[in-house]
Amino acid sequence: MSAERLSESVENYLKTIFLLSERWEGSVGVSALAERLRVSSPSASGMVRKLVDAGLVDHARYAGITLTAAGRVSALAVVRRHRLLEMFLVTELDLAWDEVHEEAEALEHAVSDRLLDRIDTRLGHPRFDPHGDPIPARDGTMPVVHARRLPDLRYGEGGTLVRVDDTDPEVLRFLDAHDVRLGDRVDLLTRKPFEGPFVVRLRRSREQAHPAPGEAEHEWGPALATALWVGGDEHGHP
Repeated sequence: MSAERLSESVENYLKTIFLLSERWEGSVGVSALAERLRVSSPSASGMVRKLVDAGLVDHARYAGITLTAAGRVSALAVVRRHRLLEMFLVTELDLAWDEVHEEAEALEHAVSDRLLDRIDTRLGHPRFDPHGDPIPARDGTMPVVHARRLPDLRYGEGGTLVRVDDTDPEVLRFLDAHDVRLGDRVDLLTRKPFEGPFVVRLRRSREQAHPAPGEAEHEWGPALATALWVGGDEHGHP
């Protein structure tokens, strides 16, 4: 995968458009883009027009924003750098998974392709980052993630926790504090009335460092539940 390095601002916009479309499976609205990037809607609209002129995105009137083929190549290059850096920071430098997102955000615009290839080789060419997000290969192909967000399951369904949104460090710290990890089994049992918390059964995939039940019921609020992706056993989590 080869993409000409663009400005940091353009890279951030392309990456964010890709991430929003990846997670929510559709075109991206200007307001959602502005909110994620923490800029005003007029600023986001102005940048989108520049990206359209550069042939990196399409944005029809009253429709969402989508990446062109060229825009997708550039976006995937940034995503690859970000996720490999996160994996490197966790596995080689022992940073916690709630600490690496901001570090990777800064480093992804500076790391050279040569150094990134060395990091990839050192890590053994991982397919997923510490949060279970797929890492684009050098040729731009992506591992397939067979997973759904926890609230999208039917009551009685479950599977392996394979992915966690990394945009809110508090979610990751909560999971750490309650010994919830990728690879654990999660079953959706029911939901409390009036849009209350989801009731789940958690079965841990390994022995804990301190005494804890191997299987227990928990109540997780909507924000936490929506950040969790549950998949079948065929998914190769990190």
